[in-house]
Amino acid sequence: MPSPSSTQLSPCIGVCALHEGVCTGCLRTLEEIAAWSRMGDDARRALMERLPGRRPPMSLELASRLPEYTALARALHPLETPPATQGWNHGELEDLLPPGPPAAAAVLAGLVPHAHGTTVLLTRRHDGLRHHAGQVSFPGGRVDPGDADAVAAALRESDEEIALKAGQVMPLGLLDTFATVSGFLVTPVVAVIDPAFVPIPNPGEVAEVFEVPLDYLMEPRNLRTVELEFKGRARTVLEYDWAQQRIWGATAGILYNLRRRLEKSR
Repeated sequence: MPSPSSTQLSPCIGVCALHEGVCTGCLRTLEEIAAWSRMGDDARRALMERLPGRRPPMSLELASRLPEYTALARALHPLETPPATQGWNHGELEDLLPPGPPAAAAVLAGLVPHAHGTTVLLTRRHDGLRHHAGQVSFPGGRVDPGDADAVAAALRESDEEIALKAGQVMPLGLLDTFATVSGFLVTPVVAVIDPAFVPIPNPGEVAEVFEVPLDYLMEPRNLRTVELEFKGRARTVLEYDWAQQRIWGATAGILYNLRRRLEKSR
């Protein structure tokens, strides 16, 4: 059994996920993690003293700017283990969904760290689109056969819709899947976006790109329920108002799921 002093000598912060060969929590390599149990206290102290000087991979530097990073790492599903569900809201829609299996889709819930606080990047869809025309949404769309997974689909769609390049975004984890009445099963990919990113909206898909403070969207009193009729049945949907934007439906539901997961992880 290790001594009390040995137990305390660890840089681990309880957030353990490997990215580019480095733990995103303690910034130690796989080799250092494997060797830790064989080290004496002096060697451990020396290693811990060197850690603050290590330069993390570029993507981890981006994540380090996000004040909510540690909380998100606890709250989200790991990127490599997506939730296998019908959607956390499936029970509410069971008699409204179209027949047959849902189509897989993915969206990018992008968080932008600024000096004044973290914001969520959203788009307003073009009025001429077939699905969800004119609605506020996250960048994203259907998972294509050529996409490796939902993360790849969300990144590809974000590039196509707003010119977000891979070097300006780091996926952090996944939220619970969300079912839509239009027959999609959406996987939300939470990511941090470089605050220097300047969106270029695809004019055929995106009418507008804007940001909303994360604190506003995570405040329960700013989210309300609205009753509407769909296919002859009363249905309750979630909704935010921000400036001149109405944020409702799937987008509001995904943000609600983010809030609930953060609350439960505390």
